[in-house]
Amino acid sequence: MLAALLVAALVAAEPEDPCPGRPTSVVVEVKARRMWLCEGGAAVETFRVATGWSGTPKTMEGDGKTPIGVYPLGTPQESDDWSWFIPVGYPTEEQRKLRYSGGNIGIHGPSRAFRWLRSVNTWVDWTSGGIAVGTDDEIERIALWAREKRPAEVEIR
Repeated sequence: MLAALLVAALVAAEPEDPCPGRPTSVVVEVKARRMWLCEGGAAVETFRVATGWSGTPKTMEGDGKTPIGVYPLGTPQESDDWSWFIPVGYPTEEQRKLRYSGGNIGIHGPSRAFRWLRSVNTWVDWTSGGIAVGTDDEIERIALWAREKRPAEVEIR
């Protein structure tokens, strides 16, 4: 059963490019396990990702879910746990009023213990709510792009 799910995830049709007409930003399609870097209305790069082990949408700390919405994107920071970590501004002020809790959500690389698995890190959703790419090289490219282009937001849908 697990093998069939993994094969289905790997051969799923490529989702439609969400970048046309967008400013410099990041888009994450949770169900498709895809992330796009958008610049000038076009995708400049796309990545397979893993998200929260318990699905969506995040409403409370510790629920293992990835938040859905549009969030400010912080400055990339080097990380001992993830190689690089790019903070996502969850929860928004509106979500706080609705009593959403949690934080420390971001785009990051693979866990140090499992970085040797490379792209296998994106075959299943395993994060506590963040968005993880499979390799250190990928998160470094994303972090350098984000530092240079300064995308203001990430849409997670």
